[in-house]
Amino acid sequence: MKAWHLENFGLDNLKQVEVDKPKINENQILVKVNSVSLNYRDTAIVEGVYTPELLKFPFVPVSDASGEVVEIGSNVTKFKIGDRVTSHMFTTWLEGKPKGDEQLYALGATVNGGLSEYMVLNESATVLSPETYTDNQASTLPVAAFVVWFSLVEYGNIKAGDRVLVQGTGGVSIFAIQIASALGAEVIATSSSDEKLEKAKELGASKVINYKTHPDWEKEVQKLTNGKGVEHIVEVVGGSSIAKSIEALAFQGNIYVIGFLENMEAEVNLFSLLAKQAKIQGINVGHHRAFEDFTKALDKLNIDPIIDNVYSFDQAKEAYEHQMKGAFGKIVIDFNK
Repeated sequence: MKAWHLENFGLDNLKQVEVDKPKINENQILVKVNSVSLNYRDTAIVEGVYTPELLKFPFVPVSDASGEVVEIGSNVTKFKIGDRVTSHMFTTWLEGKPKGDEQLYALGATVNGGLSEYMVLNESATVLSPETYTDNQASTLPVAAFVVWFSLVEYGNIKAGDRVLVQGTGGVSIFAIQIASALGAEVIATSSSDEKLEKAKELGASKVINYKTHPDWEKEVQKLTNGKGVEHIVEVVGGSSIAKSIEALAFQGNIYVIGFLENMEAEVNLFSLLAKQAKIQGINVGHHRAFEDFTKALDKLNIDPIIDNVYSFDQAKEAYEHQMKGAFGKIVIDFNK
């Protein structure tokens, strides 16, 4: 089969190769991959800033994949040949608290991922693709969409009427606008682009802030909410943004730290943290049970994933380059294009 191997750090070391089709054990399924989507994690792995100490070259990258079951192990009962399925990144985190070894069994890094014509998935860590989604659409779900659901629903117990602040217009942020508004929340979106903010409104944001025009965007959030702040913040920037997020928060509100686009380290004003009684929650995607709940809910939520561009299998490097430059929504690689 054809596959892409990352042979060392750096995009020049992403090489297309021919390898043997993988074999499955009794609890696994073999999937003919039709689509994958890229996340910030995928480019961070290539650049050597995401768990570099755990990687053993070469390996097949990319965690988020959708396709069709073509072979099942002798103990598999959940799936049958022909089912459309989507991967779950943490292959051993099925429910409850993480055990701490999830990164050792993560697709697209320590376990071969989806950037190959066929991939092996554990029966217990795979979901049926939403019936209403194409494979291109389903491939966008496992990280960027699910991390939002896990934050707002599993941790945040979001309810209709809550206010949600969303930073930027990348893959996670676009899904945050769509999911939060679909759940009945009021969404405030930030961006440095007025054009992108107009698109954010079309996707469900009711208020927007250009953080170039308003560098003290946390004060603008308070103005827009009549001094009440927001109950939920999807924090993808990190660094100095954390302190601003605390100031934008409602009392006892939730900050979900999902990304670190600016910096992995942050300084916060502890008095502000205490005064707001803020809850800052680190989020590392989520467990399989919640992902299954999410994919089932999607058939009723009427959310169309926003795909910035679709590349062919042979254009994987171009797809990575686009992801590294930034995208409005998701970057997808369609194996049948």
